[in-house]
Amino acid sequence: MLSILVGHSYFLRLDQKQWERGKPYPPLATLQVAANLRDLGHRVSLFDAMLADGVDDYAGRLQATRPEVVVLYEDNFNYLTKMCLGRMREAACRMIAIARADGARVIVAGSDASDVPETYLAAGAHAVLLGEGLSALLELVDRLDTDLGIEPQRWVGGITGVASLVNGQIHAARAGALLPVSQSLGLAAWDLLDIERYRSMWQQRHGYFSLNMAASRGCSFRCNWCAKPIWGNRYRQRSAQDVAVEMSYLKRMFKPDHIWLADDIFGFRVDWVTEFAERVKAVDAAVPFTIQTRADLISQRMASALQAAGCTEVWLGAESGSQRVLDAMNKGTRVGELIAARAQLREVGIRVGFFIQLGYLGEDLDDLLATRDLVTRAMPDEIGVSVSYPLPGTPFYEQVKAQLGDKTHWQESNDLAMMFRGTYDSDFYRRFRDLLHEQVASQHRSANAALDRSWDALIACEHLHRTEAAAIPFTPVAQTDAQSDAQSEAQSEA
Repeated sequence: MLSILVGHSYFLRLDQKQWERGKPYPPLATLQVAANLRDLGHRVSLFDAMLADGVDDYAGRLQATRPEVVVLYEDNFNYLTKMCLGRMREAACRMIAIARADGARVIVAGSDASDVPETYLAAGAHAVLLGEGLSALLELVDRLDTDLGIEPQRWVGGITGVASLVNGQIHAARAGALLPVSQSLGLAAWDLLDIERYRSMWQQRHGYFSLNMAASRGCSFRCNWCAKPIWGNRYRQRSAQDVAVEMSYLKRMFKPDHIWLADDIFGFRVDWVTEFAERVKAVDAAVPFTIQTRADLISQRMASALQAAGCTEVWLGAESGSQRVLDAMNKGTRVGELIAARAQLREVGIRVGFFIQLGYLGEDLDDLLATRDLVTRAMPDEIGVSVSYPLPGTPFYEQVKAQLGDKTHWQESNDLAMMFRGTYDSDFYRRFRDLLHEQVASQHRSANAALDRSWDALIACEHLHRTEAAAIPFTPVAQTDAQSDAQSEAQSEA
């Protein structure tokens, strides 16, 4: 059996916005991989970067454990990991180099590694897993367990879903198989985690403690800007019974006050959510929880089922208040559905957050003001605002990649820099974001003359912030086609 150090490279301290926000979640996918490897009999230890001070902590952990294998498996349920932030890439490359210098075999997996395996191979990784990579990981570990001295090219040879260097050239076999959902979404190795550090930070910053779990993996919808290097367009869901049992386990073992269900789309079908509510009640698993979903999946039945299961907050990918922009994104939702979903959730006492995206291709002032109007009409309890962020593997990226310069990734999540030629410059979008947040904060006041003046001032000078962006036509896709494709794929994978 092998000695394996499993870790990840998302250091909360390297992302100032998230450090100040103070809502750290354990690396769920990393812990699940650790559990899978330990179940096979290997000696598994963990390096958790989330609350670590920096890469020096990792070096110390490496010296303490002296592993034969280092697996840097990023948390694919963490949307911040999916953003492929520059500082985390730099940290990962340093971690790879340190492990190689210590004589360990190094395997790397994550969204950024799948997009640009050459970066991680150049840093010294022996193998980069492409996509989820769990089947490939288990094969690599099995080969090494059989022959610890196996030559690197023989070690990785013939395994799909792996990128490696062969005679100085990158060799990538991308068609990797997915493990059954019961294997890849099993109980995480929570005992390897210093969970009290998480509890302490949550309590100090917010007065309560939140943990994370996931009921599914992936998303079968096809928004043009959404990168899916890990699971593609697949949506694979655990049974309602399994999820309720895990929630019960977390409730009893760690006593969280709240749970973040980190699915891209939680529940999907109202029948599954209804069953989940029943299972939660049967095993006394209820803990208030937050989810992400889509407006077109919310109905009165769905809202009631979520409330019965214990859901207290729902985040919707609103993106824009302009139907023109939503269609160009291939979002597959209607503005009216956003307003209706907000109202249906409010009726059953569930808070609602909107994810808003500014700066999509061709978006003009009228579209931005339509987004402001959506926020005013729907009155979400909270919003999260970003600008369109081109990531490899998306139709959006293909449209703008010729415009990308040296900056292809944000350094941290608060960067909010336009990396392509949008209608306006980055400063305009940052100011628009700030005013949207003020709009939400003041929405229960009868009037806010100062805010109105701020909006007027920004609109009056918008022409000064316009870029020389080339006009790129919208390519709208019928909403019903996009939704029916997603539903049929999800049904075949569930």
